Amino acid sequence: MMMSQVKTARAPSHSRASMRSTRCQAATTTSKHTVTKSAEIMKEAQDLLPGGVNSPVRAFKSVGGGPIVFDKVKGAYAFDVDGNKYVDYVGSWGPAIVGHASDEVNEALIAQLAKGTSFGAPCALENELAKAVIDAVPSVEMVRFCNSGTEACLSALRTMRAYTGREKVLKFVGCYHGHADSFLVQAGSGVATLGLPDSPGVPSASTAPTLCATYNDIESVREIFKANKGEIAGVFIEPVVGNSGFIPPTKEFLQALREITEEDGAVLCFDEVMTGFRISYGGAQEHFGVTPDMTTMGKVIGGGLPVGAYGGKREIMDVVAPAGPMYQAGTLSGNPLAMTAGLKTLEILRRDDRAGYKHMDRQTKKLVEGILELGKKHGHAMTGGSISGMFGFFFCEGPVNCFQDAEKTDTAKFAKWHRGMLEEGVYLAPSSYEAGFMSMAHTDEDIEFTLKAADKVLASL
Repeated sequence: MMMSQVKTARAPSHSRASMRSTRCQAATTTSKHTVTKSAEIMKEAQDLLPGGVNSPVRAFKSVGGGPIVFDKVKGAYAFDVDGNKYVDYVGSWGPAIVGHASDEVNEALIAQLAKGTSFGAPCALENELAKAVIDAVPSVEMVRFCNSGTEACLSALRTMRAYTGREKVLKFVGCYHGHADSFLVQAGSGVATLGLPDSPGVPSASTAPTLCATYNDIESVREIFKANKGEIAGVFIEPVVGNSGFIPPTKEFLQALREITEEDGAVLCFDEVMTGFRISYGGAQEHFGVTPDMTTMGKVIGGGLPVGAYGGKREIMDVVAPAGPMYQAGTLSGNPLAMTAGLKTLEILRRDDRAGYKHMDRQTKKLVEGILELGKKHGHAMTGGSISGMFGFFFCEGPVNCFQDAEKTDTAKFAKWHRGMLEEGVYLAPSSYEAGFMSMAHTDEDIEFTLKAADKVLASL
């Protein structure tokens, strides 16, 4: 997207004054009517959906208060069923990188809609998106599309086991790779948010082959490989952690991990469901210059529609059926709508020498540095950082290099912060253990509005 288009592709214009007015009007309405539309919908949902939601973090359990029920989204904004407008830094948990409901993406989807929503058969769009992914992601020589990040990761795990003939897998404490049985061991994301132990319903036999190391601690990895020499099929890692809050790796840690896995004959898989096409066009592996054997993807490559993908070296992917014996299938895999949205989104990201990434990097740094400075001004222990359009911060002294460090964050203070920012018209992830996301649609005015809100809320904590 051209930068001029980024700056002008906004939802219906609202000045900061009118945004504050909207919030005040909402507060007045709420005081007159004790039950909002959001509350009414969530009350009904309690009898229809487990916990009233279809994904745990949406329930606001760790931050308190009632969840916000969205009505529509556009650009950098979300609008709830009560008519309130929010500057949105969740972005559907990452996919809305070019902005919500992009006109270009929507037009492509409408054109495809007339041709059909699901084929259950090959379509040319699969080839086109596959070529775009292979061209962009250094590790990917072949790719298989599926329907979610969870499906991509569980399929990649099965693939690496089939390829190596080994069963054990190493992951890192606090890293989340979807809700497949093998990965629900010391996981981050909603598991950490809700304070849950390893999930009930997961057989001990499923997690027995799962080994856990400490993120950014290469010696913990060496010790595990030494104790399990020649037995580890592969390593799964979030190359930038987004499910324990935002935690970047050191490049040296990733390089050493690459060396250890190569020496042992284990497969190294970067879980780039979150970082893929977000922190750079080629993902974290392009950003850090470390190439894994396999990569899992999702979110951005679906342009807002459900999608997942796993890929890697040709020799590894050749074990996947029907080319090889490792079975994996999906009725909606390669769905033409998801392929269309993904293709158009990647086209926008490639445009104008990838100017959108420069825009997101600039805006994200301005936001995070501004919030940390305001935290210092008001006497709060805070630390945080960003890479391109992905960011996060913690209410504790830094640095935060792993999940154990992240656990030191003041979750009670974060809950107050979250509710305060929501009241000011800023929508942040409702968890201390989730990263935030910037889009190409966020403007200087949005950042200024957010920092002014942060100043007010931090002063009140």
